[in-house]
Amino acid sequence: MADQHNRGPLRPGDRAPNVVLDAITKEGKIAIDDFRGHKPVLVGLFRGLQCPFCRRQIAAISQLKAALNEKGIETLTVVNTPVERARLYFRYHPLPNLLAAADPERISHQAFGLPNPEFTEDEDDWPRKISMQTVMSMRVEMPGELPEPMNPIAGSQYLQQADGYQMTEEDKRMEATAMGQLVGEFLLDRDGVVRWCFTEATPDGGNMFRSPAPEEVMSAASQVAH
Repeated sequence: MADQHNRGPLRPGDRAPNVVLDAITKEGKIAIDDFRGHKPVLVGLFRGLQCPFCRRQIAAISQLKAALNEKGIETLTVVNTPVERARLYFRYHPLPNLLAAADPERISHQAFGLPNPEFTEDEDDWPRKISMQTVMSMRVEMPGELPEPMNPIAGSQYLQQADGYQMTEEDKRMEATAMGQLVGEFLLDRDGVVRWCFTEATPDGGNMFRSPAPEEVMSAASQVAH
């Protein structure tokens, strides 16, 4: 897994590794191999639920679930949140038919090659390191959600307040270890091979805090649907 982490995110044509995680929305475990040989699956790997951008990305996947299911494609949402905390969150913020798993140690993110950048004072080596100066110079545009383009920290604070999200000690612990964890979505065919992906780990960082366009996801889904 460490080797893949050094190479960067999995790409189309790569075989996805098996990862076994605690299920959030049902009892027991969920594994990537549960789908292999049976059906394609869109795997969304996100930061913890304390991240307001990720909560919106998770909702975006949920909105596509019915259309994906019609094509025979399952969805699996993975969050860097301890399972009991995640279950409590989704109990009060349910998403219809959500299939989700908890990965507080970010095992799946490492296995799929998503970096967890180190924050530095003035050194940039994207996506391994990023300076706070660069972070503060970034602008997140979310019309209808943010009143204006904001740097990620200000934008996150604004959304947290708008959502009324109360940080717990577990949330703070997850944020302390992986505040910069990059996220991604990987569409696996029925053999568990990546056929499409969308990650924050692009060379220019242009996908940061964004979800892929629904049309892009569904177009990719049409290529793997049975």
